[in-house]
Amino acid sequence: MVRIIKASFEIEDFDGEQMLKNIEKAGRTCYKSEDKITDDSANKFVHMLIHERKHESVIEHEKVTVRFIFDRSISHELVRHRIGSYSQESTRFCNYAKDKFGNEISVIDIGPHFTNLNSFNLWFHHMVECEGVYLQLLENGEKPEIARSVLPNSLKTEIVATFNLREWRLVFKQRTSPKAHPQMREVMVPLLVEMKKRLPVVFDDIGVE
Repeated sequence: MVRIIKASFEIEDFDGEQMLKNIEKAGRTCYKSEDKITDDSANKFVHMLIHERKHESVIEHEKVTVRFIFDRSISHELVRHRIGSYSQESTRFCNYAKDKFGNEISVIDIGPHFTNLNSFNLWFHHMVECEGVYLQLLENGEKPEIARSVLPNSLKTEIVATFNLREWRLVFKQRTSPKAHPQMREVMVPLLVEMKKRLPVVFDDIGVE
């Protein structure tokens, strides 16, 4: 039976204090002011770069990696960001009829975004049909790379994305906008809130409507 799961994210290997120190060290090269580096000067320096001089190229020296779980259609929007590195669960090499996948497909819960229960029921019925055809194709001897053609856009996918800090600012500005897809906002808004807590000097000026 189809398994319905929630979209989620996980920030990996994050050391905000060290990031700021590294950015300061690189940025002060431009002004040859390395002699002004102190134990607590990084935050003020990075604030000056971003908010006063608009010198955001310097923050490209640092990156953040996030592991996302959402549906395939939303992953297609994420990878439109050119300045990024991606590693994604492959429907070509993953066989969802195997035990490690529970012998079923997993889909992302889109229920909260439907306007009524009837729409949800129609969607879920289609998910069950897609799973049945996929499993039958595998039983008929087709490879996962062929059987995947019937898998839905709602299929759960796991993708690891790495962006430099300047690109993350752009991602958040675009993907938390009220005009962004609601499933994208469902993940990106709480991620931005968390990044504001961890690295406020870089992200505090980005509002969420």
